[in-house]
Amino acid sequence: MAKAVRVHGVGGPEVMAYEDITVGDPGAGEVRLKQDFVGLNYIDTYHRTGAYPMPTPFTIGLEAAGIVDAVGDGVDAFKPGDRVAYAAPPIGAYASERLIPWHRLIKLPDSISTEKAAGMMLQGMTVEYLLRRTYPVKKGDTVLFQAAAGGVGLIACQWLKQIGATVIGTVGSEEKAEQAKAHGCDHIIYYNKEDVAKKVREITDGAGVPVVYDGVGKSTLDGSLDSLKPRGLFVSFGAASGPIENFNLGVLSAKGSLFMTRPTLMTYTASREDLVESATALFDAVGKGLKIEINQRYALADAVQAHKDLEARKTTGSTIFVV
Repeated sequence: MAKAVRVHGVGGPEVMAYEDITVGDPGAGEVRLKQDFVGLNYIDTYHRTGAYPMPTPFTIGLEAAGIVDAVGDGVDAFKPGDRVAYAAPPIGAYASERLIPWHRLIKLPDSISTEKAAGMMLQGMTVEYLLRRTYPVKKGDTVLFQAAAGGVGLIACQWLKQIGATVIGTVGSEEKAEQAKAHGCDHIIYYNKEDVAKKVREITDGAGVPVVYDGVGKSTLDGSLDSLKPRGLFVSFGAASGPIENFNLGVLSAKGSLFMTRPTLMTYTASREDLVESATALFDAVGKGLKIEINQRYALADAVQAHKDLEARKTTGSTIFVV
C-alpha cells in the first residue's frame, strides 16, 4: 500500500502519524503521481498546528516531485512517465502516491533533477514572486532580508546578486553567517545580539532600505519597520516566530508613510499562467547559476523529527523527505 503522513488532530509534531493509505484511479482532470521526494517547508507547521486551519484528518504537505503514473480523462498536458513537480494546494504532499489536479503540476526540464525540484519549487517560486513582483528589485537596490540563511533566504541572496542588488541579511550564528555570505549576502547582522535597524542605517549611511523581506514575523517586526526609508515596503511573507497581531496602522505613518503587505505564493501562482511563468523564471535563474542547497534529508517516516528540527532552527537551506 501507499504511505502518507496524516494529521488527525492539530498540535505539535507528535500529532503526525505515518500510515497506510489507498490511492484510487485519477478522475477527470487529475493525475496520479508516484512521488520520489517531498519538500519540507515552514508552512507545513502552520497547517499542523492549526494556524492555517484544515479539516482533519488530512495528509500534510504542499511540495513534492515524482513521476506521472496515470492520467484521468481530459488530461492532455501530461502522460505516464513524465517527471513533474508542484508546490501548491491541494494539500497532501507527504505521501508516496497521490492524486492531484493536472493544472497544478510543472513538467521538469532535463536540467533539473527530481530530487532538486522537491527542494526548490516552493522556496524558489516564493523568492521569484517576492523579488520580481511584490517589490520588483532593481540593479543597485539595497534590501534587507530577515533570516538570510534559511531555505528561502539562501535562494534569495543568490537571486538578488543575479539582479545586481546589495543584500543585507540577518542570521543567528557564525555558521549561518558563513552560509549567507557564501550565497551572496553582502552585509551580515546578528539579529540576536545586534540592533538590526541601527546596523542597517550604518550600512546605508542613514538612508534605510526601500524594502524588507521578513519571513520571521512577530519578533522582527520593529527592526524591519525601523530599517525602511520613507515610503518603503515591509513584506511579511512568513511568521516563524509567531503571527503579527493587533497591528496599529498608525505606526506606518509615524515611521515614514510606510507600506505593508502579507503576500502568499498561493495567490501569486493561483492561475495556471502565473504558475508556469513563476516556475520558468526559477528554472532560468538556476540555469544562470543559482544553486539549490539540500542540506537535510529525512525518511518520510521521520516527519516528526524533521518538524522538531525545523522549528528549533536546526536546519539550513532546503530540506527534503526521501520517499
